[in-house]
Amino acid sequence: MLLKSLEFKNVVGQKVKVMDIPVLEEDSTYKFMIQVRLQTLVASLYQEKKPKRCYSFKDYLKKVMKWPDYEQLFKVGELKNNA
Repeated sequence: MLLKSLEFKNVVGQKVKVMDIPVLEEDSTYKFMIQVRLQTLVASLYQEKKPKRCYSFKDYLKKVMKWPDYEQLFKVGELKNNA
């Protein structure tokens, strides 16, 4: 799975980085949910007065999503012959 990161400056001018954002295909059932969760996280971080410099979106999703959905989103396919 491809992951991307996002950097922006908050209200006070500090750089904030959000890492581990999954890149999904257009027809993915989780695309809308991930977009809404990312917008919610960024909006809350933008207004924080003393944010950390770096956040993991994957860890955030682990807290707010149901576990079966989280597993399905980040599942790693079985590799044949350790390839």
